[in-house]
Amino acid sequence: MKKMNSNQIRDTFLQFFQSKGHKIMPSASLIPEDPTILFTIAGMVPFKPIFLGQKKSVLKRATSSQKCLRTNDIENVGKTARHHTFFEMLGNFSFGDYFKKEAIMWSWEFFTEVIGFPKEKLYVSVYKDDQEAYDLWHNMVGLPEGRIVRLGDEDNFWKVGPEGPCGPCSEIYIDLGPERASVTGGGVGVDERYLELWNLVFMQYNRNQDGSLEPLPSQNIDTGLGLERITSALQNVPSDFETDLFYPIIQYTARKAGIAYGENHKNDIALKVISDHIRALVFMITDGILPSNEGRGYVLRMLLRRAYRFGKLINFDKPFLYDIAPQVVQNMWQAYPEIKEKEKTVYEIILTEEKRFQETLNLGLSILEEYIQKLERSNQKILSGKDAFTLYDTYGFPLEITRDILSESGLLVDEQGYQKYMLEQKERSRSHQLWGADKVNHQFLEKQVKLYKTIWADNRDTRFCGYAQISTNTRIIALLKGSEPVEQLSSAEEGIIILEETPFYAEKGGQKGDTGTILGADNSSLAQVFDTQMPVEGLIVHYVQVKEGAFSKNQLVKAQIDNQDRIAIAANHTATHLLHYALREVLGSHVKQAGSSVTSEHLRFDYTHFAPLKKEELDEIEKMVNQKVNENYSITSEITDLNTAQQKGAIALFGEKYGEKVRMIDIGGFSRELCGGTHLDETSRIGIFKIISEQGIGSGLRRIEAVTREKAQESIKKEETLLQELEQILDVPQDRLLQKVNQLLQDNESLKCEYRLLWKNTLPSRLEKIIKEQKVIKGLTVVSAILDTIDKTDLREAGDSIKGKITSGIIILATISKDNRINLIIMLTDDLVDKGYDAGKLIQPIAIALNGQGGGKRHFAQAGGTDLTKLKTIFQNIEQYIQI
Repeated sequence: MKKMNSNQIRDTFLQFFQSKGHKIMPSASLIPEDPTILFTIAGMVPFKPIFLGQKKSVLKRATSSQKCLRTNDIENVGKTARHHTFFEMLGNFSFGDYFKKEAIMWSWEFFTEVIGFPKEKLYVSVYKDDQEAYDLWHNMVGLPEGRIVRLGDEDNFWKVGPEGPCGPCSEIYIDLGPERASVTGGGVGVDERYLELWNLVFMQYNRNQDGSLEPLPSQNIDTGLGLERITSALQNVPSDFETDLFYPIIQYTARKAGIAYGENHKNDIALKVISDHIRALVFMITDGILPSNEGRGYVLRMLLRRAYRFGKLINFDKPFLYDIAPQVVQNMWQAYPEIKEKEKTVYEIILTEEKRFQETLNLGLSILEEYIQKLERSNQKILSGKDAFTLYDTYGFPLEITRDILSESGLLVDEQGYQKYMLEQKERSRSHQLWGADKVNHQFLEKQVKLYKTIWADNRDTRFCGYAQISTNTRIIALLKGSEPVEQLSSAEEGIIILEETPFYAEKGGQKGDTGTILGADNSSLAQVFDTQMPVEGLIVHYVQVKEGAFSKNQLVKAQIDNQDRIAIAANHTATHLLHYALREVLGSHVKQAGSSVTSEHLRFDYTHFAPLKKEELDEIEKMVNQKVNENYSITSEITDLNTAQQKGAIALFGEKYGEKVRMIDIGGFSRELCGGTHLDETSRIGIFKIISEQGIGSGLRRIEAVTREKAQESIKKEETLLQELEQILDVPQDRLLQKVNQLLQDNESLKCEYRLLWKNTLPSRLEKIIKEQKVIKGLTVVSAILDTIDKTDLREAGDSIKGKITSGIIILATISKDNRINLIIMLTDDLVDKGYDAGKLIQPIAIALNGQGGGKRHFAQAGGTDLTKLKTIFQNIEQYIQI
């Protein structure tokens, strides 16, 4: 066998099949085009539309090294020699060209002549009924019958699903020697001595609904050879983790942790898990996946937190994964240069996420330890789904981490119960978004939607002419008042008008619905349109107030939008596309739109990013947008199919459902997005673009609000006026305003320090006065007061001082913070604690009365509150709130 590193193996494979007429294809993203799967899970995924006949291609032969990600066996990662999350799949593919003979012949040639595997060490399996493959291996290749094994459907028959393309497959194994044999033995396909390397899939049938098989008109080849597996065989190491794909990462991590690999089984598992997961993290983030609580982002966050938790087991108490990530880049950038290009972003995202998890990890671990002890005391083996959900919802523990930790103590988790709580949370969130809290409103809307579906079924889609026209002559097809159809809407009534054709854009994709008027053909009736919606796909409805006359079903009318309002909306919508472009240019291609709101007043753009924007970044983004505005690019729209649009670089929103045809908005060739909204025809009509605010709205999500045109001018004028007023108030020219404000802040801090010093110096005398005003409630001394300080740490200091001056009693102190929140403490002297009194219980009634909450230990408790109006009254009548 030839001694080769992983890069050489990858290149040798691709070059071999290139010599056989295959086109070398670059690895596709880990984010597949196939909406039915979260990740690219096999080498054939990018070619699936060709295999299924959904996409025509001139490509007949292809070869690739495809990056893949699977998490179905994540609990085995690090515990076995071969389980991984991220891996590479080498493959050669034929689309209706060659078939079994060439696939078998070339695989044998590559293994025995190019790689140099000894022929006598290779075994193959074939599908039990595939005599053709058996004969090719036996007669053409010359393999003895004893080295060909027939296996059944589970092992050697590939299918895309219950119906569709399928076919037998043949797998090539290498004998690793008797020293690697399983204890139970079992031969090829069972014994670990025989390592499965290469799977050749012969796609030759179509499975019908009744389960019958019929030959495909075009027979295809799909093969998969795991790079990690062949590397371990060629480098003659016990597992994939000792290959050059993992071992440099393991060695670096071990050095950083101050341990040695190979000396402790648990430490070795941790090192293997970290080396596996960090590879996945680097490639996932490079491909634009960001941490979140759903979908791909959840998997990324789960892998990162799982790796971080294993790091804690080997002495890492601070973020460390960001420091290990460069080892992955160093090891693999030659094959995947994109990870080198985006390495800075990758490291920043990993560090940010590690810091976020670090804040809750220790608390979560202590809570889980309490759960484990409780299970062990009661001789139970299964953690409830509710407790597992609490760990996730409150402390950020993905189910996979909880499962890992429980398994270390021989315990399980009720995963079905956990999923029930997760589903309930999602349903609550969805209901809140759709209907709000009003159950009656929920029922009303359901009834309305049912009615809309009936109207749509009778009339089909509303014809929309608003891209090219601002008005049209049309006919009323339905009138609604509330959730009931009516024959007429009269003057002063509000209701809904549904037209046969309309120029009104219905609210969709974040763009506000159009406003305008509907005028009777004889000018005797007029309705003001104050909103336009699409309650069911294809049906546009107009919310109106009748100003004059009446409207009837089938009446001929003229529908006209408010064109000034439309232009302002279009300016803001076009500006969101330019903003999206600028964000990706300045921050990186990981930025993706996560939501938007476009009205005539302003625009709001939500996007994925891992950190607050620096002023310099915001300035650069704003400058870039205005530059594109001033360069006056034309804006065009094109109706095409999804594949063509994506090939042209159009950005599609993740999770959005697109039909056979899509509308692509092209701004100057540099910004292409799939969008159904209304836009300007030239960027210069935006006038001015001005960012008003930038803020975080959730984990990994940020929001920019901005204005254009007249609203931008108003914003600039408002800032100019404010500066002029500050000049007058502070009596300094504008270029010295910052210097003056800094001086005032310094003076303020000095005054604060003087005040605190004075407060502390006079505290003893004031406390003496407070102690003298003590009350006796049910035989107990109660010292209570509202202190004139904004620092809640002063409460504890004052409380300790009072406690040292009285022999027995309850101390209740409060203060109001600078953000007008109430801080409250209760302290008990030791004798009262010994008698069974509890500060944590005593504070509850007062906290509730102050519209707050709190708690604590028996000797000390603290609470917060918001109702300032009751504070003084409560302390004047404190005896009413002390429940002894």
